Amino acid sequence: MLTRDGQFKTYTNSQMDFAYRHSYVQQTEDIVLSATFALTPGDAQAIRARMDELNARRAAKQPLEYPSCGSVFRRPTGHYVGPMIQKAGLQGHIIGGAQISTKHAGFIVNIDHATATDYVDMIHYVQAHVDPMFNVDLQPEVRIIGSEPAHPEHHAGRDPE
Repeated sequence: MLTRDGQFKTYTNSQMDFAYRHSYVQQTEDIVLSATFALTPGDAQAIRARMDELNARRAAKQPLEYPSCGSVFRRPTGHYVGPMIQKAGLQGHIIGGAQISTKHAGFIVNIDHATATDYVDMIHYVQAHVDPMFNVDLQPEVRIIGSEPAHPEHHAGRDPE
């Protein structure tokens, strides 16, 4: 890894503190330069069948036909983000080149050269509409690196509604 202060460091698997959607890197924001994996041999046909099954399930539920940053919001306790966005009437909403997916409302897809600002503006737009409606503070699952642009209502020439 390359640390923020320019040092090279190597960490063991246990030092990485891997857990569901978590690792040590998220705490430090170090940059991973390389990784080594220890794999276990298995039955090639069984592995291929499992991969095909998982890929088919993903394709049926996720908008793989467009680039996206994956699932945008963390799942709040007792709620599902996609249905909340749907009930708020936001599915299909477009800001710049970013759209709330019509296939799965938990995804923001790039339909026309979306910028990082378009994505961040859409995140704020969804939060501004879903949070008060459901009394749920939606938190991004995606990590935004760098300075964050202004809220959508501050962009000249863009109608956030």
